[in-house]
Amino acid sequence: MEPRLKLLHYLLATALAFAPSGLPAQRRTVVTPADTGAALVNPGMGWVFHHYDNNIERYGLDLEPSDTVDEFPGASVIYLRLAWSYLEPEEGKFNWSIVDTPAQRWIDKGFQVAFRFSCAESNPNQPYATPKWVRDAGAKGYNFTPRKGIDPAGKMWEPDYEDPVFLSKLSNFLAAAAARYDGNREVAFLDVGSFGVWGEGHTGATTRLEYSAKTVKTHVDLWRKHFKKSLLVVSDGMANDNRGIEVIHYAERLGLTLRDDSILVWDKNTWPFRNRDYLARLFWADRPVVLESQHYGKSKKAGYWEDGELYMTSIEAYHASYASVHWYPREFLSENRGLIDRINQRLGYRLQLLDVSWPAEVSRGEPLLFGYRWRNAGVAPCYRGGYPAITLKDAKRGIAGVFVDEGFDVAALPVGPSGKALPVDRTAPGGQTSQASKPLIAFQLPPAGILKAGVYDVFVSVGARTGTPEIALPLGDDDGRRRYLLGKVTIK
Repeated sequence: MEPRLKLLHYLLATALAFAPSGLPAQRRTVVTPADTGAALVNPGMGWVFHHYDNNIERYGLDLEPSDTVDEFPGASVIYLRLAWSYLEPEEGKFNWSIVDTPAQRWIDKGFQVAFRFSCAESNPNQPYATPKWVRDAGAKGYNFTPRKGIDPAGKMWEPDYEDPVFLSKLSNFLAAAAARYDGNREVAFLDVGSFGVWGEGHTGATTRLEYSAKTVKTHVDLWRKHFKKSLLVVSDGMANDNRGIEVIHYAERLGLTLRDDSILVWDKNTWPFRNRDYLARLFWADRPVVLESQHYGKSKKAGYWEDGELYMTSIEAYHASYASVHWYPREFLSENRGLIDRINQRLGYRLQLLDVSWPAEVSRGEPLLFGYRWRNAGVAPCYRGGYPAITLKDAKRGIAGVFVDEGFDVAALPVGPSGKALPVDRTAPGGQTSQASKPLIAFQLPPAGILKAGVYDVFVSVGARTGTPEIALPLGDDDGRRRYLLGKVTIK
């Protein structure tokens, strides 16, 4: 095999395992791949770029249309956080182009998109985050001055989040948005952003009014009514204003997941008392958790960022699948490359193939016995799941055989502290096994007319039950389709 594979490759003189029913021992090839350390872009995880961040001026506006910061490792989602008034400036007349334009720019590079549509902002240049026509239609609300509360002379307006006119108009908007985005494979997630300033679930920078848990549940229900398929996300801020975690439990029961908008808003001494990783325990076992840091520049200016290690600590504590780049991405990358590289080894899931074995040669009528050990080296499960597949290719790299291990779902791989996650095996009965071990998988060779005698390259992948690769692995020698070369087998 080629040296760049960095694999230990040898033949055992005796069998690693015996086939059922007393078949003779097979001389086996054993490979122990090394993790390449590469940043992986995979479904349901990765770095999130804030393109629009509550207004259209930051942070993506400074990028040329052709510039998608391709050098940023592990980036997978473009996040468009924008006020409702931008998208429906007149009732029933929508300006989707304002989000579709940047979305397609990044989708063309393999990204997914995520949204938050807000109803209240604190930017004086944007007095109506909820469209003014909603107020003109009779919706109740309050003038305010940012961070000072209700002010009759204030030039900004926030709706009464319980007002029936407001809720009716909001429902119509969400219905239109859902018609475009619900269940769309290009969409990673959508925040329930209709309640509170910046859509964060509180009114701390606007009217400072306190709303009940019932009000928040009304908004959660409204989103769930229209978005029945896509992943919806609630902010930890919805537990503010003495509401406690009742609404967080409610969202969890409805299938939503959690976003914490408050990472590095405080210094390292305050963080242990203000973080909410305990909320993540309700979610991370079966759905992805999203983290958003304070605006990087602001956090750095306040002296809270320091070396960014608290971000890494948060990703571990929350078992996060997504982490935000809440700033200009190229600046963030240039000043935090080492941190980003380390986070990429843990963020979301990382499926490591620790070792794999198969017969050096197999005759027609014998099973093709594969064994392997896998480990999830990330902080979060691989929620979507997937199945190892072995692909045989001929000398011209044509696919000659595909064998899928449908009894081994990588969603079941446990997570743990760095380097300590429990491996899951396919190994011989009575051998050195983990508590979650599985016996060797016996693949039946297809007829000779389909798989001819000869020497074939052996590739491994993880993906659909049909053998289609879907998940990038930290292995070398990718065939360009997320299949990775392991060695050779002879079919006699």
